[in-house]
Amino acid sequence: MLDRNFIRENPEKVKKACREKNISLDIDKILNLDEKRISLLQEVEALRCEKNKLGRDSIEKARKLKKEIQELEPKLDQTEEELDKLLSKVPNIPLDDVPFGKDETENKKIREWGKPTKFDFEPKDHLDLGEKLNLIDVKRAAKVTGSRFSYIKGKLAFLEVALINFVFETLTSKKIIKKIAQSIDKNYSTKTFNPVFPPVMIRPESYRRMARLSPEVEDERYHLEKDDLYLIGSAEHTLGSMHMDERISHKKFPIRYLGFSTSFRREAGSYGKDKRGIFRVHQFDKLEMESFTLPENSFKEHRFLVKIQEYLMQSLNLPYRVMLVCTGDMGTPDARQVDIETWLPGQDKYRETHSADLMRDYQARRLNTRFKKGGDLEFVHTNDATAFAIGRTLIAIMENYQQEDGSIKVPEVLQKYVNFKKID
Repeated sequence: MLDRNFIRENPEKVKKACREKNISLDIDKILNLDEKRISLLQEVEALRCEKNKLGRDSIEKARKLKKEIQELEPKLDQTEEELDKLLSKVPNIPLDDVPFGKDETENKKIREWGKPTKFDFEPKDHLDLGEKLNLIDVKRAAKVTGSRFSYIKGKLAFLEVALINFVFETLTSKKIIKKIAQSIDKNYSTKTFNPVFPPVMIRPESYRRMARLSPEVEDERYHLEKDDLYLIGSAEHTLGSMHMDERISHKKFPIRYLGFSTSFRREAGSYGKDKRGIFRVHQFDKLEMESFTLPENSFKEHRFLVKIQEYLMQSLNLPYRVMLVCTGDMGTPDARQVDIETWLPGQDKYRETHSADLMRDYQARRLNTRFKKGGDLEFVHTNDATAFAIGRTLIAIMENYQQEDGSIKVPEVLQKYVNFKKID
């Protein structure tokens, strides 16, 4: 949520953000409602003040003022409620370097690492490899559960656990985190990440306050009606909301979490897209980074998280490119979004595997997460970023490390976590 004062003082900038993020919203209506709210509030407060000044001999006048207040208060509450609903739809303002564009085709490449993997044979995609080696079973999953589910089996299951252990070990390593942090700024915080297994269900109100549940995305979420709970689409949803309505000492920042969770998405808008294999599924495991920082460090933290993503990818020796997401492709709460796209030989193209989102204080205002520095209370800044979307990372490993005989080499950095060097 944006600061109301900011909207009042920068209406054209807010309108521009709405247009660029393809959000239809009447900002003038919001400004008019805000003026009405202020007028009603001032009127109510003036009447209360006048009533409080009356002596015991002014009972009749006090009754009259009380009646006027009671008539105005519902109007004030109704105006406040209508205004809050509209304010919750106002998107975050993109940073100046975010490119204007309508969709993912207009995202801007920042850099790339490695070259697309070349083979002396016709490469297979992950499903052909997985079915031949008895690692992936989508047919039985469809029989039991429906489409876009899978069984991950055998050595591929071991490889998933290896990825989890690798990330946990990396992000809790003081040596590695210090090296990455100092590549951003020699004095930047070297605090490591606190591993968390968060809840995979969330209350609707908490979800809305995270700015990750709205009428536009409700079809993407799984809702358990009997319990009025949603299944999360990423660990960030319950990590980012865990400090709502809290006041945190400025000395505790940055607060960094590494969450592992199973995640759930309907893929409602992807009919007919990526139906083959496990690239786009309803249930998947994910390692997610979530951080809370002081305002002056949020952009550095955003860059720091992207550097961690690149360190993990380079450790696996997987070719990728870093993309600055355009206005039309980024999320409503994002001020800046960076994606990493990994080369998949089975598709002969780069596909998105990671995202890093800078929200500034947009989420914290909704969540009422603040810090105290001196005598003032301010809103914290938040960032989230993918460490690994496990399924897509397994795809990238299988397709880039495949051998002519159909076997798959295990990336060297993962071999210490498993008792094999090759899947055959």
